[in-house]
Amino acid sequence: MESFTCLKLSSSPGLAVIFALFFFYLSLTTPCSAASPEPHPPTNTTQFIRTSCGVTMYPKLCFKTLSAYASTIQTSHMELANAALCVSLKGAQSSSNKVLKLSKGQGLSRREASAITDCIENMQDSVDELQQSLVAMKDLQGPDFQMKMSDIVTWVSAALTDEDTCMDGFEGHAMKGELKRTIRSYIVSVAQLTSNALAIINKFLSTQGNQL
Repeated sequence: MESFTCLKLSSSPGLAVIFALFFFYLSLTTPCSAASPEPHPPTNTTQFIRTSCGVTMYPKLCFKTLSAYASTIQTSHMELANAALCVSLKGAQSSSNKVLKLSKGQGLSRREASAITDCIENMQDSVDELQQSLVAMKDLQGPDFQMKMSDIVTWVSAALTDEDTCMDGFEGHAMKGELKRTIRSYIVSVAQLTSNALAIINKFLSTQGNQL
């Protein structure tokens, strides 16, 4: 069965110019490849995805975003986890680009500019951690399955923490209401995807144990 593929990108220093180049490069790449959405996926596949999404905090979002990968997922927990990671990575890259564009806006206060810069760093870390997880998912064979899965869970958990940390920087009355709401909408969206991915990965781990 064909697995999802994602490009591995190198880490970048925390400098504004490098941020711009980094996210511009991300915008030109397709991190995950999946089969074209089926108009009517098999009932057993649809039910598998719907049931699997039941373990997440956002099951409707989970089913909506993963149904497009139905032809590759079939009834595989591993492919489901790969798809969830790819969806989360795409969301993180998209949100990062949007935040970067906001950093170029006029009239930002010093605190707002600082919070956006910190957020970009957090989101870059989140992207890196999700990429590491996807690379690790391609090499789960062998006796150290549990250790590899533990690393993946750690990375995805860290990505979720980074996303939450980005939002923390925009708390307080000193921040413009519109800017705060805009940033929050971007980050909440990807945080929900990452939360879903983490739940599905934990389900995969509990289902598979030492058997792939």
